[in-house]
Amino acid sequence: MSIAFSPTVSNAAQRDILDLQKKVEAFRSGQMTDEQFRKFRLARGVYGQRQAGVQMIRIKLPYGRITADQLIRIADVSDRYATGNLHATTRQDIQLHFVKLADSPQLWADLEDAGITLKEACGNTVRNVTGSARAGIDPDEPFDVSAYAHAIFEYFLRNPICQEMGRKFKISVSSSEKDSAYGYMHDIGLIPRVQNGQRGFKVLLAGGLGAQPFLAQTATEFIEEERVIPFIEAVIRVFDRYGERTKRHKARMKYLLNDLGLETFLEKVQEEWTALRSKELPVSSLAFDVREARPEAAGYVLQTQDSKLKNWFATNVFEQKQAGWYAVQLRVLLGDMSSDTARALAQIVKQYAADDIRVTVNQGYLLRYIRPEDLEAVFHALDALGLAEPGFDTTADITTCPGTDTCNLAISSSYGITRALEEMMKAEFPDIIFNNDIKIKISGCMNGCGQHSVANIGFHGSSMKNGAYVLPALQVLLGGGFNGAGVGQLGDKVVKIPTKRGPDALRLLFQDYETNALDGEYYNDYYGRKGKNYFYTLLKPLADLKTVQDSDYVDWDHTEPFVTEVGVGECAGVMIDLVATTLDEAGEKLVWADEALAESRWADAIYHAYNVLITGAKAALMTRDVNTNTHHGIVTDFDREFAAYDGFHEAEGQFKALAYSINKNEPSAQFAQSFVPKAAAFLKSVQAYRAEQIARDGQPELQELTQAQDS
Repeated sequence: MSIAFSPTVSNAAQRDILDLQKKVEAFRSGQMTDEQFRKFRLARGVYGQRQAGVQMIRIKLPYGRITADQLIRIADVSDRYATGNLHATTRQDIQLHFVKLADSPQLWADLEDAGITLKEACGNTVRNVTGSARAGIDPDEPFDVSAYAHAIFEYFLRNPICQEMGRKFKISVSSSEKDSAYGYMHDIGLIPRVQNGQRGFKVLLAGGLGAQPFLAQTATEFIEEERVIPFIEAVIRVFDRYGERTKRHKARMKYLLNDLGLETFLEKVQEEWTALRSKELPVSSLAFDVREARPEAAGYVLQTQDSKLKNWFATNVFEQKQAGWYAVQLRVLLGDMSSDTARALAQIVKQYAADDIRVTVNQGYLLRYIRPEDLEAVFHALDALGLAEPGFDTTADITTCPGTDTCNLAISSSYGITRALEEMMKAEFPDIIFNNDIKIKISGCMNGCGQHSVANIGFHGSSMKNGAYVLPALQVLLGGGFNGAGVGQLGDKVVKIPTKRGPDALRLLFQDYETNALDGEYYNDYYGRKGKNYFYTLLKPLADLKTVQDSDYVDWDHTEPFVTEVGVGECAGVMIDLVATTLDEAGEKLVWADEALAESRWADAIYHAYNVLITGAKAALMTRDVNTNTHHGIVTDFDREFAAYDGFHEAEGQFKALAYSINKNEPSAQFAQSFVPKAAAFLKSVQAYRAEQIARDGQPELQELTQAQDS
């Protein structure tokens, strides 16, 4: 089936989409293994679901920015190819579920027509760049970081240095020192600052969540704005070079920094500087809708007797830094919005707001540049859509991942417990919508897509054994998020309880805090003062399995007894010639290097050629059963193993000198034109060596390949 492209779709995007279609057909006809296809499609935003035969499509929206027409396009695409639902994520993406694999290329083409991409939304790449939704209108910001977040997104999209890393890489850009984009849990977190009239950023390095969360370390208190993207590139190059590639649970940058230490890591960053295509990269302002202040409308006071409108105005509306203009924040239960609601929301934006919607990191939406005289009309229009619930980003507004509804890795229901907790709070703690200090976040498993480790009160899905039976459970974490001084913290695992007792646990925590906290004491400061053991003792009775009831063995939103059924991984076992597959990958990278060379993209050609060397050397080592887990290890092991082999004409140390010559030379035409042919000659030598080996020893045994899905 041919793909219908509109003239607005770029040549690069068309090529990506046609390549996806080609690979889908090859996979479905058995010409491509599960693992080969999995690696390919994840980097194109196509992610396997818990349910067999359907995919989740992740739409990459840098810093959550989207126009009204783009929102309409996503809604239309969801109706055509998915379920008519738009799920906003904690990384400001929008996800569509239950998509047929064969439909994914045309779905992508339909989105690209509206300027929306799927490229590198999943996989071992630079993921979506998150940014403060308030950027550009934040009263606390030193300057608008939106242009910087967009420039970072554009610079690394399709950049060869980050197409096949050991693991994913996440970047955030906050609008102020309040770090509302959670830089302290990212691989790179940027905080804007101005020093001596110069714009720049504080840089946080190697934070991460998952089963073993790490707080980011401060790489520098200030780096000039034009040096921030080159610095990020150098960091990614170090991660690509030295990061773990075999043990996935150790493959994030947080472990690399922990192993090397900050000083050594930054020394290696400096070693990459020569190879950067740009040592300074100024960021030009984008054509955002920036309007003049309206001082005559500043300090607007709403006059109403409508309690819901009054609460909505108090919790969901704020005056922008542009005096007299107001922003409206939309609280969205579970982050889910129907396509009809999305189209209606787009019309509200067109009538009353700037054409600059932001998806927020807590799965809501933000509208900007609304006149105060229009706020009541906006409220009533949103209320008719169910989008005017008060309490945006308050304790009542829980962040959650989809859990067992769609995710392969989830253990228990996230959606069900979220609904139960929100209903309990609304009924028993109605004033909780005014509390901005306690954030609640829920994940379906320890991997942390719901970001439970950075919640003041967090939960993640788990299970508990009770004799011969298993019941769904929640791990309770406390003390994550921000304390009263605005310092980011990671939560402590306190106790595990049956999931049906989640509302009881939250009720106990609220009641304890109301009774015992000091006046004005932030929750994390209270938690720190009391200590983990105090809260363990408080909640321990809820973990007692002697009092379980039949209903405890049934998960939220379910009627059948619970079973610990983590979905089947995306990749079942397949039998392949691993060496041949690896050599094929090296050949594909050589094609990319030659193309970049022909287009005078010198830096890209050099890095593709470097990857040819690494992948070819890895294939050669595999023929001798030498296991490698980093690029650096591959280089070292190849030099040792093949120093005496005449076919490569290399003495020990010469391959390392060749591979790492990319760090010793500027990415010039002269170096690229010399380096790419050397990589091609090396690959040809490895292919010849492999052919000789097969001629001598016969065809290799096929090997079973299995790998857990990416998250």
